[in-house]
Amino acid sequence: KQWYQRRVAITAGIAEQNMVGVSLGCGARNRTIPFCSTFATFFTRAMDQIRMAAVSQSQLNMVGSHCGVSIGEDGPSQMALEDIAAFRAIPNLVYFYPSDAVSACRAVELAANYKNMTFIRTSRPATPVIYANDETFEIGKAKIVKESAEDKVLVIGAGITLDSAMKAHSSLQGKGTNIRVMDPFTIKPLDKEAVLKHAKECGGRVVTVEDHYPEGGIGEAVAAVLSNADFITKHKMLAVREIPRSGPPAVLLDMFGISANKVEDAVMDLIE
Repeated sequence: KQWYQRRVAITAGIAEQNMVGVSLGCGARNRTIPFCSTFATFFTRAMDQIRMAAVSQSQLNMVGSHCGVSIGEDGPSQMALEDIAAFRAIPNLVYFYPSDAVSACRAVELAANYKNMTFIRTSRPATPVIYANDETFEIGKAKIVKESAEDKVLVIGAGITLDSAMKAHSSLQGKGTNIRVMDPFTIKPLDKEAVLKHAKECGGRVVTVEDHYPEGGIGEAVAAVLSNADFITKHKMLAVREIPRSGPPAVLLDMFGISANKVEDAVMDLIE
């Protein structure tokens, strides 16, 4: 009788269209706060239902796991490399891309309290916890995780590539070069004010690094913001630029150009 006050889990199996439909039904008339989850790449099977849910202004929260080449040995059929592009195009949808356990928890909380649709992109590899448990997050507000007055380049990464950016920061700092590292937290809406402010403070030099194809991803979202800058910008976009293969995650990150080493190379190219 009191089922609606409890947490109810429904397994849909390999029927992603039905999973989304059931979630929409559960959330109709605010009966529940529905979350549906599968590998991020498998949400593409339900894009018709997702698109029409947006047209109907429905409440739906989606969690897409196992994104990008960083899932490693599972191979390209399981690697979500198009999802940012697809979901950025959905009206009124908020796209969260948390980078550690704390920000993932806050993303879920914010999604549950958002009236329309959300998508939370989660990574398979373990990433360091970089935020305190009491850190506050907001939709459309980025976090600066590394900063100094001598920063030469703004590096923007999310999920596993924020880890790449932070490793590059440590390595470059040891060589006498400082970079600023931004965690966007939400890709849609993107924190345009923060991108412009910190890009300007870093001399207009920006590197974006993402575990996603370049089309429609973080790099293009940032490029759209920089196109309206009132200062000269130089922007390098690091992304997966070919169909990947199976292999150890660290090897694939380097092979497809989004490892810490590749971030360092891009930074030095901009400076030189």
